[in-house]
Amino acid sequence: TQHEDDVAYAFNQYHLISAPVVDEDGRLVGVITIDDAMIVLDEGAQEDLLKLAGVGEESSLSDRVIETTKQRFPWLFVNLITAILASLVIAQFEAAIAQIVALAVLMPIVASMGGNAGTQSLTVAVRAIATRDLTRSNLMRVVLREGAVGLINGLVFAAVMGFVGLIWFGSLALGGVIAAAMVINLLVAGLAGILIPVLLDRLNIDPALASGAFVTTVTDVVGFLAFLGLAVVFLL
Repeated sequence: TQHEDDVAYAFNQYHLISAPVVDEDGRLVGVITIDDAMIVLDEGAQEDLLKLAGVGEESSLSDRVIETTKQRFPWLFVNLITAILASLVIAQFEAAIAQIVALAVLMPIVASMGGNAGTQSLTVAVRAIATRDLTRSNLMRVVLREGAVGLINGLVFAAVMGFVGLIWFGSLALGGVIAAAMVINLLVAGLAGILIPVLLDRLNIDPALASGAFVTTVTDVVGFLAFLGLAVVFLL
């Protein structure tokens, strides 16, 4: 007996048009067509999309208020905990932020860019895991690719934000600090976006459901640590 997801995957992987269904004695009891397989694949894609948003795979417009609240509350609570974690990191640099107000203005940019980059990598990873395109044999190649993409994007946006820091605040050192932080966070975001879903999948935890909160935590914490840490070393 095969799970319907396994059957749909076989149709997609081997370009099947139809497949026989047999019972335990090997007798033909029916036929599965490509239309059936595509319906399963489409439903699976919709479930992953809903899980990535943290709204539950059974969510619909007809759900009642209480049902919808119960579905969304757990992951909102997880996000709250991760946000508090990031705030604790910021609190460690309270003195530096008080001395250089520009840090408070610029640090959300570093965290936001890292979060968006991590989400991009995460979405690719979750889809690849769901379709079984991401395997042990090609994992290292994909990790290196996402790391390279994160590094290149980091360097490009580092140049942009370095220029912005220089023009906006008239400080070459501040521009250099945010540029370096941008490189670090976008590189980490690319790697976290691929490695966290893979790790969760290996632990038999649904990566579509749980990855988002962990990736956001990593990019926020690393972003704030890199930017504020470098600021303390080079600006104070």
